[in-house]
This record gives sequence, structure tokens and C-alpha cells, in this order.
Amino acid sequence: MQQIETLASLEGRALLKEMYRELRYDRQLGALAALGQMWRICVHERELNRYIRRDITVLHPLGIVSGTSLWMQEIVNRYYFSSINSFVYFGAAILLTVIGIRRFTTSINDTIVIMSIGLEALLLVFMFLVMLFSPPDDADLNIEIAGAESEAEQLVREVGEISRDYAEISVKLENVGNSLEELVEKQTEMIASIRDVAQSLSMAVAPNPQLLETMKLTNEALKLFTENLQSFSKAAGELQREEVELSVRRELEKILSFKANNSGKP
Repeated sequence: MQQIETLASLEGRALLKEMYRELRYDRQLGALAALGQMWRICVHERELNRYIRRDITVLHPLGIVSGTSLWMQEIVNRYYFSSINSFVYFGAAILLTVIGIRRFTTSINDTIVIMSIGLEALLLVFMFLVMLFSPPDDADLNIEIAGAESEAEQLVREVGEISRDYAEISVKLENVGNSLEELVEKQTEMIASIRDVAQSLSMAVAPNPQLLETMKLTNEALKLFTENLQSFSKAAGELQREEVELSVRRELEKILSFKANNSGKP
């Protein structure tokens, strides 16, 4: 929200000029309606957003005397001086016509002549008041400068808002970049975990060469053990057969010896 101290400042006068153009030409208000609106604005209005496409607040309204003086200077004198001057000339023409006709005929009485003089005097007084409240010669230039400064301030304000928005976007982009980096790190860790799981599964399905070598050596050892076991069984069989033969021989010797001893007796 823009704030100005008073409408009597150069910035306020530039705003009055802008508001009059808004009411008179954009909203197509009549001359008297525009005059009434501008008088209220100059005297007691604080919130100007109803009359202009900006949010502007007047901190100190001027009041009736100062506001009317400003209204006479910036609105009536600037935009209606030519019309008032035309009415003054028109009243003077009526007065001259009435006096001229009164000189050559008696159909126009003194009352009409006095009324014509009074109308012309009233118009001249009003023109005097309007000219009394004429703005200084350099007021237009100052108002244009103030308007340019106001536009420059508004432009600077808009640039500042754009810069602030850009800074916020930069911070958000930086946060997004950090989030993406964290996501990439987590994705890398996940890929490494998946790779380990895949390697473990491949090792479970297809044993590694070391395991195959170990199994081969184990098979050879089992084969050798089997051969040794067979040799041992064969040796044990032969030994058992020899013992049986030896036992049989001993029994035969006992039998023969017994028979030999019994045959020698009467």
C-alpha cells in the first residue's frame, strides 16, 4: 500500500491529475459529476483506490478551505478555465447586445440591463477567483517530475518485488537441488544393496570356483577313502581266512594226533 502525506504535495497533485483523467475519460463521468467527485477527494477522502487503479492512502486530508483551494488550482483552473473564459465573453456579448438595443429602442427596460450587468459582473468575479487560484508557471513541470518520480518509485518497488520473488525461487531451487542430491545418494546405496543381493543369489544358484574346487577335493578324498576301505576289507578278509585255516589245521593236527595215539594201544 502506497501512502502520501497530503494531496497538496507534488506527488498528490500528480495523483489528482491522474484521477481526473480516470474519472472523466475512462469512466466517462460528466463534467459536473467529475467536479463533484474531485472536490470530495481534495477535501476529505483518505482511501483513493475507488478512484484510481492503485491502493493509495492519504494520511492528512486538507479540509474544506485548503481542499477547495487545491481543487480550484488543480481541477477548475487547469481543465475549466477556457470554458469559464468563454462564459465571460458570452456574458459580455449579452451585455453589449442589451445595451445596444436599449440605446436604439425602449422595448428593453432597465431591469434587463441591470440583470445583464449583474450576470457579467458575476462571471467576472468568478473568473477573478479562478485566476486567483492559478497554479505557478512551473507547477506543470513539477507535477510531471513528481509523476515521473512516482512511476520510478513504483518501478523500483516492482523490481524489488521481482528480486524478492527471484530470491525465494533461488532458495527453493537450492532446496530442490539438495533434495535431489540426497535422493541420488539413497538411490546409489539402494543400487549397491541390490547388487549385493544379486551377487548372493548368483552365488547360491551357481557356486563359485573355490566351492567347486573344494567339492572336487572332497570327492577325491572320499574316493581315496573308499579305496582304502576296500583294501582294508580285503586284507581283513584274507587275515580272517588265514586264521580260519590255521584253526582248521590245528584241529586237524589234534585229531590226527589223537588217532595216532589211540592206534598204538593193544
